[in-house]
Amino acid sequence: MITVAQPFADSSPAIMTARPGAWRACLALLRRDFLLAWRRRGELFLPLLYAVIVAALFPFALGPEPQLLARIAGGVLLVIVVLAMLPALESMFRTDLEDGTLEQWLLAPQPLALLALTRVAAHWITTVLPLIVVMPLLGALLNLPWDVLPVLIVALLLATPLLALLGAVLSALTAGARRSGILLALMLLPLAVPVVIFAAGAIAAAQAGLPYLAPLSWLAAALVLAVVLAPLACAAALRIAVEA
Repeated sequence: MITVAQPFADSSPAIMTARPGAWRACLALLRRDFLLAWRRRGELFLPLLYAVIVAALFPFALGPEPQLLARIAGGVLLVIVVLAMLPALESMFRTDLEDGTLEQWLLAPQPLALLALTRVAAHWITTVLPLIVVMPLLGALLNLPWDVLPVLIVALLLATPLLALLGAVLSALTAGARRSGILLALMLLPLAVPVVIFAAGAIAAAQAGLPYLAPLSWLAAALVLAVVLAPLACAAALRIAVEA
């Protein structure tokens, strides 16, 4: 009796734990992405440079008043991180579509959703994590109170992966389009507004001495939901991009 393999039936979450080779494939994909990022390490400093320049412009534009800078520091840093993430999202899957890597992903026995989630993780580590590392410096530049800095870091650790997952779905949808950077930004920024509101609300509550766990809990719940659903949506969008 001959059994027919179904290479496209890998979007079920149960399959992600059914194949031991899937985790080795994810580790190999992470090593590949890290190696490519290291070869283009000059590009990794561009979001950092952008964040530092924009944060340095606010004291010149608004004046060096410490109370004013401290009041807007949290929201400014959140917006800077969101805007710094946008340029790298456009090319998350485009080069793989152009060189045929996505076709190999579709034919591979590993779940496509798990490979897409691995790509998002590699993107977040190489692009967003360095921005979070320099947040203490930028917070000091904008006179952010030191006791609020841990809340800012936690808010960014919850908000940025959520935005990366949402951006991955949109990047997969626009992978085959030309000059999709503006289109991707127009689609992602409305989705980023609630994320920024909850993160900024937690920071503002911490500055005012109020409880701030509720906004962070909503961000954590949204992140868990996105980790489950976004890779599946991303896999479906990648299949559409390859078949188009």
